[in-house]
Amino acid sequence: MKRAKAVNFLAIQTNHYLNLKADFTMSENLYSVNKDFEKFEARFPIQAYKLLRAYEFEIKVVVLGKNNETLFTKTLETDSYGGLLAKIPLPKDSKESISKIEIYETSKYPGLELLLGTYIPLKITDNRKIIICDFDKTLVETKYSKPSEIYDSLTSPLKNYPTLENSVKILKEYINDGYHPFILSASPHFYEEAIRDWLYANEIFTAGIFLKDYRRILSILENDLSPKDIKTQGIYKLGHLLDIINMTDIPSSLVLMGDNFESDPLIYLTFSELLTGRVEPRQLWNELKRVEDFKVTARQNGLFLNKIFQIKDSVKQHGLDKEIKIYIRKKAQEKELRVKAPFDSYSGKISLYEGHLGKE
Repeated sequence: MKRAKAVNFLAIQTNHYLNLKADFTMSENLYSVNKDFEKFEARFPIQAYKLLRAYEFEIKVVVLGKNNETLFTKTLETDSYGGLLAKIPLPKDSKESISKIEIYETSKYPGLELLLGTYIPLKITDNRKIIICDFDKTLVETKYSKPSEIYDSLTSPLKNYPTLENSVKILKEYINDGYHPFILSASPHFYEEAIRDWLYANEIFTAGIFLKDYRRILSILENDLSPKDIKTQGIYKLGHLLDIINMTDIPSSLVLMGDNFESDPLIYLTFSELLTGRVEPRQLWNELKRVEDFKVTARQNGLFLNKIFQIKDSVKQHGLDKEIKIYIRKKAQEKELRVKAPFDSYSGKISLYEGHLGKE
């Protein structure tokens, strides 16, 4: 018997909202198949190939208080790929009362509400310190340029690739200082479990993971990505950065980590300027669209303008207490970054660093 399964579930509670990000799929019930349990070991991406299929779900969210009383319920529909991104206003006086969240699927078997899991929300309220870190070539020295390298990445656990120890060290130092981590990667969505295994092995336990859903690239319905976005990461990464801030509210302190192999410096500098509010969002967006990595379709242009102006309103209300810190891992031995005009004037806020320990 197949039943709905939560591939991932992230709940963030802010002062006024409960923000949900989740992905669901249909999976064989573990107890409906008579087989021996296998030894737990690091998974590799191709094991999650079933996530390439798409399903729609109706999800019932039950928010419980400290004594397991129901505070409120909400029924939400996923997109056509089982993805859910929701911002639920909190009822009055419920901010301090939320203890956990129960998730049910209600549409696949009419009359049945199937429990998918119970989750404790992450509370980012007054002390909103977050760190957003790229994964490939920032935390792990992955390679995807040749067909053989792509095959190896699909059929090998991430522990087989060199870890960039200095990047992990910086990330964990900020986590120990009270920053909540988010991992941003251009890897396909079915890398979720493999990346989570790697994070746990490196004692990074609470990170929210944002990946690229390649099914959307060729979709005529969920066309927030297009075929050009297979190779370019600008639109995808900037979009998820905006999603993260929308879920957490404007942070009191923000750290961004990436690498100098693709467009991370430009993405982070643009994002930084949007949050500081020093530049009119539409002016900045019009400059950015002239860059090859940020070419957009008409639909993408509308979606991004909507996200950008939502952030603008939040910046006016809250603002940043501190300057954003940006760490970029060196590609070679470069001493400075080359950033395209007019963004080159902002590049002084970037700190270049070596990914491996012991290097100058």
